[in-house]
Amino acid sequence: MERIVFFRLKRVILTAFLFMLLGISLELYLLGHYEDALQLIPILCIGFSVGLLFVLILKGTKLAEVLFKLLLGLTALSGVYGTFLHLNANYEFEQEMRPTETTWNLFIESLSGALPALAPCSMLVLALLGYSYLLLLKQKK
Repeated sequence: MERIVFFRLKRVILTAFLFMLLGISLELYLLGHYEDALQLIPILCIGFSVGLLFVLILKGTKLAEVLFKLLLGLTALSGVYGTFLHLNANYEFEQEMRPTETTWNLFIESLSGALPALAPCSMLVLALLGYSYLLLLKQKK
């Protein structure tokens, strides 16, 4: 019984991870999030994640696990960096529109600015799902 629950959990996490990979990729493509080098960071993280995921599924070597874990760390960092970039761009825009506004009010307004400030945090969720799947793969061994 416990083994069945384990395999179901592994399948659910893998499915969620794959849907996140597909969904974020599609959203980035539809938004045209590939105009400069910095915008390619999440797309590259996702692309390499897909490749390493298939390597893990087909032949889970120790090297593939280490590379996947490293890539998940980079993916999480890309989410933090993307959030910073989005907030910074929104803040600068708000500052131009309201030069006499307080810093706090500009920050609050930048959270709901033209760029979705917290959207890059989905890369953090993606990395956590991938790491959860990796933990379940290790549990099997």
